Amino acid sequence: MHDYLGNPVSGAEQVTLAAIDDFVGGFLGYEERMVRIVAAADADPGCCLANTYAGWLWMLLEAPEAALRAAPYLARAEATASAATVREQQATALLRAWAEGEVARATRIAGELLAAAPRDLATLKLHQYFDFNRGLSPSMLRVALAALPHAGEVAQLHGMLGFAYEQCHLLREAEAAARTALRMQAREPWAQHALAHVMLTGGRVREGIAFLEHASAGWSGLTSFMDTHNWWHLALFYISEGDFIAALSAYDRHCWARDHSYSQDQVGAVSLLARLELAGCDVGERWQPLADRLVARRSDTVLPFLSVQYLYGLARAARPEAATLLTAIRSRASAPPPAADEVWAQVALPLSEALCAYARGDFHGARYGFAPTLARLLELGGSHAQRDLFSQIYLDSLIKAGCLVPAQQLLELRRASEPDGVPLNRALGAVYGALGLPGEAARAIERSKRTRR
Repeated sequence: MHDYLGNPVSGAEQVTLAAIDDFVGGFLGYEERMVRIVAAADADPGCCLANTYAGWLWMLLEAPEAALRAAPYLARAEATASAATVREQQATALLRAWAEGEVARATRIAGELLAAAPRDLATLKLHQYFDFNRGLSPSMLRVALAALPHAGEVAQLHGMLGFAYEQCHLLREAEAAARTALRMQAREPWAQHALAHVMLTGGRVREGIAFLEHASAGWSGLTSFMDTHNWWHLALFYISEGDFIAALSAYDRHCWARDHSYSQDQVGAVSLLARLELAGCDVGERWQPLADRLVARRSDTVLPFLSVQYLYGLARAARPEAATLLTAIRSRASAPPPAADEVWAQVALPLSEALCAYARGDFHGARYGFAPTLARLLELGGSHAQRDLFSQIYLDSLIKAGCLVPAQQLLELRRASEPDGVPLNRALGAVYGALGLPGEAARAIERSKRTRR
């Protein structure tokens, strides 16, 4: 038997094979049908691959209990692995490494699997996920390019390629790959996402709004993450245009309207509220219901990129659990390998302390805390657009601490890629006014008025 991409599958009932196709296709396309693999694995405990994929799905929960939830499926997969194909055995070994927190080993196994089975695009997607979480953008690109001669007819591969190019700052190549995917499959959401990144990085704000508003009609059937995250990108364009009403509506109706318990939905909500406030928007009481959900993350140190955002959300809402999470991050930073590495100690921890200082109004403390981390934010994982939150908070701490010269420098550097941004130009107007440059202040304010929708 073979999956829909032509990869051999052993020991599966016909109904199980259909669920495997649902998992692979749903994983690549961010479709909710991917979750059917859990019921299929429960119904077919003798199928190694189905149980491995169910374990992968649980690990994608990105929560402390993920490995525990994956454990029964890993046990079943390992019990049947001796009769499975080499590819399936490798997929199971990958799950074992991942569940044990050995992400580097899991990535290495994924690479070995792909060398022999380049059409295994689910493993390619997972390889990119591991790379993304460690800031290894060139590796994301390398594995996608290696698969291209073998699976070039698959739209999702071009979407993965487009995002990898964008994360490597190869914007023309990223746009070409994303548009290739969209010609093949007009609603390919990861390609839409990659193109949104290209437009945001290039300051193509109004084009980005038009593109994503048109595309949004196809997002309702996607997983919670993909739906809310593409709306998050649209909200960033609204903020740049100074359209806070539209951005708040996107938050209320989409970005914080589906799975309030999922990691990515939570950090997307934290990031969007923070960006709105940085832009000068009053978000009302929205921090409190979000923090109600973040309280459950008070000991969560699964991924540093997630933990620092949970922490900021709790700290901004003045919840005591922020101190609990900061203690957990300190503990993780001082733990022996493999529980910790230098990213926790040298990036996540000082960034966490700076975010807490900012949230309590200690802007001098925040700017000193941010400074040593900014050059290493890539190591936290996440995309350029997501990590930019921390750069924006640092910039705001400079302004509020009265450090206007470095603030002016950073604002003008940002204006090179966002020339018409309304919040940016308003900030420039205020900074130039305080620096005794009324002409530049007036020009900045005029830009902010001219570009507002």
